[in-house]
Amino acid sequence: MMVLVITACPAGLRGDLTKWVMEISPGVFVGRPTARIRDILWDRTVELCKDGRALLVYSTDSEQGMEFKTHRHDWVPTDFDGLSLMVRPASAGKRDRFGNGRRSEWAKARFKKQRR
Repeated sequence: MMVLVITACPAGLRGDLTKWVMEISPGVFVGRPTARIRDILWDRTVELCKDGRALLVYSTDSEQGMEFKTHRHDWVPTDFDGLSLMVRPASAGKRDRFGNGRRSEWAKARFKKQRR
C-alpha cells in the first residue's frame, strides 16, 4: 500500500500519478503499485514538484510496517533505534520544558479574586 500527498504541484503531475494510483482527495493518492513503479513515481514527483512539497508513505516488511520519504517538507523522517518518526522543526518562539515550540503562558495567568 502506498499513500502519496502532494502540495502546490503542477496539474500535469497529478495527471501522471492518476495513471497508476487513485486520487481520493485533492493531492492525496493511494494505491498498490510494485516497488519499481513506486520508485519511478517518487522520482517523477520530485522532478516535477519544484516549489511544491511531497510526502510518501509505503508499507514494508519492517517492524514498523511502513517507511516515509519527504521532498521539501518541514517534518523530517528520523531513525530512533530502528523506529522511524517524523520530527518537526523547533519554532523560533518560546519553548516549554520539553523543548517543544509551545507557548506556556497559561501557567503565568493571574486570576483576580472575586469580591463578595
